Amino acid sequence: MGGVAVDDNPTGVKAPDGGWGWAVLFGGFVITGFSYAFPKTMSVFFHDLMDEFHVGYSDCAWISSLLLAMLYGSGPLSSAMVNRFGCRPVMMVGGLFASLGMILASFATSIYLIYLCVGVITGLGLALNFQPSLIMLNRYFDEKRPLANGLSAAGSPVALCCLSPLAQFLTHAYGWRGGFLILGGILFNCCACAALMRPLVGPKTPKALAAEEEEDEEEEEGAKAAPKPKRKLLDFSVFRDRGFVIYTVAASIMVIGLFVPPVFVVSYAKELGYEDTKSALLLTILGFVDIFSRPTCGWIAGLKWVRPRCVYFFSIAMLFNGVADLVGSQAVNYGGLTAFCIFFGITYGMVGALQFEVLMAIVGTEKFSSAIGLVLLMEAMAVLVGPPGAGKLLDYTKSYMYVFLLAGSEVVLSAVVLAVCNFLCIKARRVPEPTTTADMENGKYTAASEMERLDKPRDDSATDGAAAAEEKGGRRGGAEKEEVASEEVKEEAKTHKEEEGTDKGGSTPARVESAAVDSQEVERFLKEPQPNGDAAAAASAETCL
Repeated sequence: MGGVAVDDNPTGVKAPDGGWGWAVLFGGFVITGFSYAFPKTMSVFFHDLMDEFHVGYSDCAWISSLLLAMLYGSGPLSSAMVNRFGCRPVMMVGGLFASLGMILASFATSIYLIYLCVGVITGLGLALNFQPSLIMLNRYFDEKRPLANGLSAAGSPVALCCLSPLAQFLTHAYGWRGGFLILGGILFNCCACAALMRPLVGPKTPKALAAEEEEDEEEEEGAKAAPKPKRKLLDFSVFRDRGFVIYTVAASIMVIGLFVPPVFVVSYAKELGYEDTKSALLLTILGFVDIFSRPTCGWIAGLKWVRPRCVYFFSIAMLFNGVADLVGSQAVNYGGLTAFCIFFGITYGMVGALQFEVLMAIVGTEKFSSAIGLVLLMEAMAVLVGPPGAGKLLDYTKSYMYVFLLAGSEVVLSAVVLAVCNFLCIKARRVPEPTTTADMENGKYTAASEMERLDKPRDDSATDGAAAAEEKGGRRGGAEKEEVASEEVKEEAKTHKEEEGTDKGGSTPARVESAAVDSQEVERFLKEPQPNGDAAAAASAETCL
């Protein structure tokens, strides 16, 4: 037995909630930072690219839009590759693609080549890193999962605080081409993060080793006899879950406007006449606030009272984010933009910490790898429309106020859809407790599996089989009745003898002697064959009395 260990999350392996999981969390922290910070960091290069290729805002906005669209749209491909090869090999390939795209873009001679290199190649590489990192995080954490998600999501603002000033410095020092080349080298660190994603395996007990050897022998024999059935690359059964469908629709509406303000806030400040360094500082402020917002929100989401209501907590975060956009549209100076970035950073961090935690809670661990791919595909269509559409609106109106108003309205609408649909369409169901502690420890009982069992239609064949078994065992009913009746006779005889002994003066030896005689009568009665259990029991009762 050899080859690559595929991390298929074997049943019976409990999430360690620590240990090597902290290394996995660190890798996810870095990957999340690169995945979400790069589309925003690209806005720092917009003015230089506009001067270089003589294009408008909407043309440059396609770079960030394509990056996000590939990050989301490659979800099914990433899910299928993870289910086939495992998380670690997929992330290694993704790191190479992410780095290669930025390096090739530094030699681009047209905006369309930048679309291809940065938007498609780098976006695909980040997608092949981002989704597997979330899957591994979900496998290594269970009780501490909300906090782990919050800490991992904090990688986005940390990277934004670092990459935005760095990109500004690289632009002034080496131009946008030199900046792209250096950022491509930085992205090569995704491969180092991929090396941390060690497959989760159970403890190697002697029983497990023996079972493994037996399975290997059976597989070898089965391979000769018949081909092994292929594993599902994508599980579309998640669409039967109404909670999943509602989440997907609401998230798709949300992402149309969610990423618009961070992409345009730097250009907004430059339009008001502020210098480039001061304008880029707005993203740093936003990211700094976001750093503290995400872990704090993850900790709150893990509280006993909040975790069962995490969906509504998520809708509140979305509502606050949309309101921040609506109020920020009225900013007319640098102070107003700074206040907007502070409040937007708080609400944006809440959304970032909760979005995948809510999805994990809805579908469970087993279906999460397929569910996240399908959700990201649906969101990709919306992301592809968001920033370019806002850029078109900006070119037409020449005012950032309408851009922020539109983005805020879309996010508020998504919050209303999520909260109202969950309240009206999802009925609260009580999940039965596991029968034994061993079931929980061995991983045989999960809330998602129990809910799935409850959702299954009733199997009439099982009922028919029980009825047949009952009919088949009818012949034994007479013998069981006879045994019960004999026990009753024995108890009545014992009571009768005790009372008789008491009437004679309460002599204990007499009572013991009569009880011994009576027990011999009962034993003789039980050994003799009786034609009818009920009639024999009645006759015996009369004799003893």
